[in-house]
Amino acid sequence: MTINWGNKLLIVFAVFGAMIITLVYKAVHSNYDLVSKEYYKDELNYQQIIDGTNRANTLTAALQITQQQKQIRIQLPAEMKGAGVSGTILFYCASDARKDKQFDVKTNADGLQQIDAGQLIPATYLVKINWQANGKTYYSQQSFTVN
Repeated sequence: MTINWGNKLLIVFAVFGAMIITLVYKAVHSNYDLVSKEYYKDELNYQQIIDGTNRANTLTAALQITQQQKQIRIQLPAEMKGAGVSGTILFYCASDARKDKQFDVKTNADGLQQIDAGQLIPATYLVKINWQANGKTYYSQQSFTVN
């Protein structure tokens, strides 16, 4: 049995229509994570990040992030020892906003903070640390993989 050209054309249009409907369905149900929910507000504060980064770069050593067993250790530079340090630590996962996690800076007298790695889902994060000490604001960001 052969199909005439009219029926072939109808089948082609039906398959094309089904593909378009599938693409529209997938596009509507895709998750698009933005860098920040308040992108424009954050952009206005970007000069503060530049200034904080410049201040952090003038310190004697860079901030260090390491993982030992189930602990993530964040060591602030030596100048921060004994200083009243406050601020925030953001573990930002570019691939999935649900993995993002924020912590308050709570260092010991040696400028060390330990975070339980179990609180984070294993992934590669951009760790953004914004802290205040001695009346100045500092900022540092590093890529870090949680195992």
